[in-house]
Amino acid sequence: MTQPNIILIITDQQRYDTINALGFPYMDSPNLDRLVNEGVSFDNCHITAPSCAPARASLFTGYYPHVTGIMRNGDLWRHSWVEDLADSGYYCVNIGKMHSKPFETPLGFHERFVVENKDRYLQGREYMDQWDKALESRGLVKQQRVLYRKREDYKERMGAFSWDLPPETQSDNFVGGLTCSWLRNRPVKQPLFLQIGFPGPHPPYDPTPEAAAEYIDRELPLPEVTKADLDGQPPPFKQLRQHNTQVDHDSIAHLLEPSRLQLQRLRAYYAANVSMIDQQVGQIMETLEAQGYLENSIVIFTSDHGDCLGDHGHIQKWTMYDIITRVPTIFWAPGRFEGGRRINELCQWMDIGSTILELAGVQPAESVQAQSLLPALQGEAWPGRELVFAEHPADTVYEGPLMTMVRSERYKLVHFLGQDYGQLFDLEADPGEERNSWDDESLAQVKQELLLALLNWRLASTEQTRDLFQDHR
Repeated sequence: MTQPNIILIITDQQRYDTINALGFPYMDSPNLDRLVNEGVSFDNCHITAPSCAPARASLFTGYYPHVTGIMRNGDLWRHSWVEDLADSGYYCVNIGKMHSKPFETPLGFHERFVVENKDRYLQGREYMDQWDKALESRGLVKQQRVLYRKREDYKERMGAFSWDLPPETQSDNFVGGLTCSWLRNRPVKQPLFLQIGFPGPHPPYDPTPEAAAEYIDRELPLPEVTKADLDGQPPPFKQLRQHNTQVDHDSIAHLLEPSRLQLQRLRAYYAANVSMIDQQVGQIMETLEAQGYLENSIVIFTSDHGDCLGDHGHIQKWTMYDIITRVPTIFWAPGRFEGGRRINELCQWMDIGSTILELAGVQPAESVQAQSLLPALQGEAWPGRELVFAEHPADTVYEGPLMTMVRSERYKLVHFLGQDYGQLFDLEADPGEERNSWDDESLAQVKQELLLALLNWRLASTEQTRDLFQDHR
């Protein structure tokens, strides 16, 4: 079989529990359900960093953030393995969000149609992406923080605002429409690597009124935050909660004790935005088929991290709870991989990259820390990873010390550099991560084993990549 077309769809900040076919019946997601039912879902895939650029740079290089040097949003990121795909004969196109710096750096793509964060108040505030230009060409003023702040109910809505401009101009509808237009109007160039980056459901949580209406009265799971959960959080997380009530990142004025009505609206708008993306995925699949791509294509759907949406009393990311680190990861290729399979073994999100390279017939560098998922896709015996890791330093939002997470199938430990506090969870006994067992003497041995695993991981990583620190940035 010739080199397959590879379609990589990445949403921004989409929780695992947002796809009906993965076990969440309150969601309307027929097109993503199709990918799950006909494809292979990796149900325990974890990102390497709880923020956009570091996680994405890991995926597109195959290295952990401390190796790439891309630890924060806004760190310089110029190169990726897309360059290797291009060298091997792929025509490489990005439509939507990548979150590179500079925003329009090629990264190996032959064509880029950049769409960035919906609400760029600090980083890149003056940058005009493709979406900005389209809105301006129509004489429309983009909905964003400077306008939302004028609303009397701004501090009550927790970032949930309907998109009241024409529906086709909403960011995810725009990216989906632009993708279909490119597929219809460009010559069929194969093999094709097409990366589609949806800006949603990252906040502002802005579905169209019609989409929001489908969920606003629906019974949705709402967070029940316990006193034990809040009391057991390390000081940087308590500080993070306060910070987000004082600084309105991404048009969110966070509330420490939101009402059930406010949480319902927040969850409804978020779910509605996911369903809007689902509809765009369906349109893209139809267009791929109509234009002759789909017969020899692999479609991958995933997201760069999740969103607390009030879980644990937090909003957005910047923590190491599973609702942040665990993301939907689906490979769809009927006729190539047996479909309808759910794989529970651990893997890292960046493993998608090495898998893409192997599918394309490109050999990753020996030092690459990502591991191919191809054996699992092909139905071979596959143990997965024994441990997964994530890391995050202080930035403009999280103001604590470097935090590093290590997770096994049963246990999770979060270490804070230079501090005697941390987090330890027995995920079997406490799957909701509500009871911090850091000081539990019965788990002292587990704690020491995971701390040693962190030490060995970091030392081995440094030795493995000591000559490459500047080569993949």
